[in-house]
Amino acid sequence: MPRRNRRRLDSRPPLFPFLRKPAGQLAVVLLVAFVVFMIAVAGNQNNGNEVSVDEALALYQNGTFVLDVSWPAEWDEYHLPSATLIPLDQLYNRYGELPRDRKILVVSRSQNSSQQARDLLVKAGIDAVSMAGSLSEWYEKGYPIEDAPPQ
Repeated sequence: MPRRNRRRLDSRPPLFPFLRKPAGQLAVVLLVAFVVFMIAVAGNQNNGNEVSVDEALALYQNGTFVLDVSWPAEWDEYHLPSATLIPLDQLYNRYGELPRDRKILVVSRSQNSSQQARDLLVKAGIDAVSMAGSLSEWYEKGYPIEDAPPQ
């Protein structure tokens, strides 16, 4: 009795035939690992846009323009002498008040706020760095401060 060719139920070719081979599988795993690595590296970079509290003091002493993005109530408690107050929620509408010809040091009572402000300024083409730490750390180190109670 002659044999009949049985037809496969699914006669379509596989969508990704290279995945049937170990080299193809390895290539996909390496690609995924590379993408995850690049995302992790991008998330940890500040591209030199963040300085320590001690580095911020040096910038302050060298005459860098200091922008405080704290809330007005926080500003009233204490702030850096000669700093300019523009609360974070007003910054976008007040870019014109900032110098374009010099570096800006962004500080705040909240480190997160100063980072957000720095990112807005950098996207607007302004040379800005933020202080890694809050004004509370600055105050605790005994650096120049205005309107603060004595330590």
